[in-house]
Formats: sequence, structure tokens, C-alpha cells
Amino acid sequence: MRLALVMMGGGARAAYQAGALRALAELAAQAEPLRRAMPFTVICGTSAGAINATSIASHADHFQHGAARLVDVWAGLSADKVYRTDWPGIAAAGGRWLAALAFGWATFGLGARRTPRTLFDNAPLAHFLAATLDFHRIEQMLDARLLHALSVTALSYSSGRHLTFYQASEPIQAWRRAQRTARMVALTPAHLLASAAIPYVFPAVRLELDGHHEYFGDGSIRQIAPLSPAIHFGAERIVVIGASAPTPGAPAPEAPEVSVARPDIDVYPTLAQVGQQVLASVFLDALGADIERVEHVNRMVLQLPHTVEPESGWRHIEVLAIGPSERIELIAARHLQRLPRSVRMLLGAVGGNRASGAAFASYLLFEREFTQALIELGYRDTLAQREVLLSWLKTPTAAPAAAPTVAPAAPPDPPSGVVTAHPEAPRN
Repeated sequence: MRLALVMMGGGARAAYQAGALRALAELAAQAEPLRRAMPFTVICGTSAGAINATSIASHADHFQHGAARLVDVWAGLSADKVYRTDWPGIAAAGGRWLAALAFGWATFGLGARRTPRTLFDNAPLAHFLAATLDFHRIEQMLDARLLHALSVTALSYSSGRHLTFYQASEPIQAWRRAQRTARMVALTPAHLLASAAIPYVFPAVRLELDGHHEYFGDGSIRQIAPLSPAIHFGAERIVVIGASAPTPGAPAPEAPEVSVARPDIDVYPTLAQVGQQVLASVFLDALGADIERVEHVNRMVLQLPHTVEPESGWRHIEVLAIGPSERIELIAARHLQRLPRSVRMLLGAVGGNRASGAAFASYLLFEREFTQALIELGYRDTLAQREVLLSWLKTPTAAPAAAPTVAPAAPPDPPSGVVTAHPEAPRN
């Protein structure tokens, strides 16, 4: 069984994945006490999940050590390690951007250098990645066959194509779908910065592609099939860690914000409230929609006659989704004051420094009190899947000797939260 680990994006919300990985490492040690290497040989990440994926992949030879190190990084994080929080930095990026919204782009003239680009300057993250991640170890893990493939995704703002950049232990035929393709490259910090470039929040990154340069942004944008890369890499079982509930559902209704002066009149949504819905469509909706498609394809697979299924080329892919059991925006609302004053003031200009804009702020809340709360939540939610995960993490037994041909039994119902699908179904 080739196990895959898929980690979704979500900015600061990705701290949840560090806690989930800590629990996975503990369960792996219980399943195989003598095994130090990571059982996941295919690792795929998007946005902040790409950073986590690269970090854990570089420690494929010692899963527990890699998970503990990632927890330490997230538990000790602060916003100034990810984006500039000093007043000059805020004024140069966010202040100019907000001024453009208020007074028009013409106030900045026609010079490209003066045109505002994003809300924050994430130059500190570039330095942090270069100092924290060891990309040379990834090549070592691949050469030692402890890792089969590592991929990160990004969207080209220049061409509109969704790119999966990957390294692998052996040549893998790159796939091409409508506006989606893959490239085998030597991954660098620039690929991670591109994958994690939240639209309008962090700047796009210039990468070379097919002999020319294109600007890339967050890989969660237009990611209609998050599980596709892992399936193309030959995964038979996939653990996917998201930043929202693992299955789609109607959100809890919220009372609209009303004016204090005129309680009978609803207040128009702030930019932060609109922005958090946009970011939800970028980070949260794709996984739920993909799981819905997986479940639909699964029902179709189960309807195939057993005499036809082997000839169809379809095979079962089991997926176990792990997501927050609590609403992250409510956790974020309790920690908004932990953000630097300069950031709070900037967010206040778009309504992101109050409870109604907490979901928007949660993507930027890189402060230890918030990240530690998410780490603990991810740890608890993963242990809640203990029995299924232990069965997956145990080394598969050797295939039994050939037996007389008999009519195959109907496949058992998958455990709760597990779905199956074929790798070349239309969604991929």
C-alpha cells in the first residue's frame, strides 16, 4: 500500500496540520515500533500546506523528529517572521494599497514600481524558509527511496494554468488536464513562496517555466482536484489534512451585524467579511467538493459488476480526511489582540480587527497563542481517527499464495470518513 499525505492551504490555519502530524507520528510508532522512517512515501502540499509538506518530507528518515520539529516551528511563530509588521513595512505595502482603494490608482502615476501590489510584504518568510528548510535532504530522502514523490502546487497568473511542481525518486509521466499540468523540477524556497502567495495579501512570485518566466500565486486558487497529484503518483490510500471540516455542510447561521444607532438596519458587509468568503472559496471549498466527487465516483464503482471491474482499469483509492472539529474563526476571535498593533490598525481599515472579520484575520494570525491552540486541536482530531489510522499505518503483510478462483465477496463498507475512487475518474 502506497500511502500519501495531502496538506491543504490556509495561511496561519495550517498550524492545525502540525498537531495532526504529531499525532500521526505517534500512531506510526505504535503501529510499527521499530520503524523510524515515515510511512507516507507520497507527500503533496498546497499554499501553507506546501511548506509543511516540504518540512516533513525532508525528515522522511525520522517521522517523529520531523513532526516534533514542525510543531516547535509553529508553536514559536510570530507574525513578524512571516510578513513585515513594522510601521514602515505596513505603510509601504498595506498603506499604499488601501490608499489606492480610497483615492484611485491614478494617484500613484503610471510607474510600475510605485503601483501597489499586496496588503503585506512577506520578505521575512523568504528568509525564514531559507534558514529553516533543508532542500538538500529532500534529494537524499528520494535517493534513499524513503520518499517516492513530493509536490507543491501554484497558479500562474500569467497563463491561468494550475501547476504541480514535483520531485520524485524515479521518472513519473507528467499529466495534463484542462488548465492543469505538472513539471518535474528541483524544488526551491521560491516554489513554496509562490504556492503560499495568498491573493491580494502576499505578492506573486516569478518562476521559470518552459524557458520563460511567469508570475505564480497561491496554489489553492482554481484547485478543483486537490487529491489528483497524490493519485497520479500511485497512492492507494490518502490522508488529507484540511483547514476546515473534512466534509461539506451548511455553516452555522450567524446573526447579521446591525447598526447601534439604527438597530433596524443591517450594516453592509465590511471588506474583511467579503474577503473571508473569497478566501473560503480559495482554501476551504475545493476539498469538500472533491470529497463529494470522490463519494459519487465511489458509488459508481460499487455498481460495477465484479466481472467487469478488473477490465475497466478502475481501482479503489481510499481517502481519510482530517479537519478541524471546531470553528477556527471562533478560536481566532479570542486571539485577535495578539497581532501587532500596526497589523490590527491595517486590518481595522477593512473591518478585520473585530469578531465579524475574525475568519479573514485567522489566515494572518501567525501568533503563538493562536497556533498553539490549533496544534492541540489538530492533535486531538487526528487521535479521534486512531483505529483507522493504525490499520493504515501498519506494514501490509505479504500477499497470500494463490487460491482457487471464487466469486469475490462484496467489498466492505469503508470506515467513517473514508471514501474510495478511481485515479483516472473525470475529477482528476
